[in-house]
Amino acid sequence: MATGFTTERVLSVQHWSDRLFSIVCTRDSGFRFQNGQFVMMGLEVEGRPLMRAYSMASANYDDTLEFYSIKLQDGPLTSRLQKVAPGDSLLVGTKAVGTLTVANLRPGKHLWMLATGTGLAPFLSMVKDPETYERFEHVTVVHGCRHIADLSFSKFFEEQLPNDPYLGELVQGKLTYHPTVTREPFRNQGRITDLLRSKPLSPEHDRVVICGSHEMIKETAAILEAGGFQEGDSHERGDFLIEKAFVSR
Repeated sequence: MATGFTTERVLSVQHWSDRLFSIVCTRDSGFRFQNGQFVMMGLEVEGRPLMRAYSMASANYDDTLEFYSIKLQDGPLTSRLQKVAPGDSLLVGTKAVGTLTVANLRPGKHLWMLATGTGLAPFLSMVKDPETYERFEHVTVVHGCRHIADLSFSKFFEEQLPNDPYLGELVQGKLTYHPTVTREPFRNQGRITDLLRSKPLSPEHDRVVICGSHEMIKETAAILEAGGFQEGDSHERGDFLIEKAFVSR
């Protein structure tokens, strides 16, 4: 077995749709991460680790780890990963990295989390972090998907989080969830980039974190930069952050 990984046990698997699923597994007691970061995760295939970068959808204080994934029938990893069941083994890297953390943002009033598809994962971690609400007066999560069935965590945002015994009070006054769909009728329709163009944000007060497809990240970053926003990273705080490590999975 290669070093740099721990073997974790699958505890549960949720198949949200024919395209999306999430996995909850055990967490090594020595594994540390900041909310919004990612790690290499995968399976042992023919005696070798087959790994991809996955953001933690769980919070850094949780006893377990959760990962949110797309199902690609011809994907070397996801074609196998979607078939795991409770009791099976996963490989999880020992080092978490990534730029999508509130620590890498300049102070501001309103935090916008813009995600398409499984790009929602790091924001699921960040909305469970009390520090997110201490740093910002308001937090808006925009989740763009093709179909209503792809809005996997709508119940989490609309019911579970506002009623959480620890975070509920913080969340109710500060968090807005805005799901939007592009390919069928829904209460919110259209692409995130169209929304940004119709409602320009202000670099003075707004801060933005972006995760999703390569095209969406590139287009969204260009809109923000044209509006005077400066990109940040782990070396220098900025007005917006993108995760360059995996822009499409």
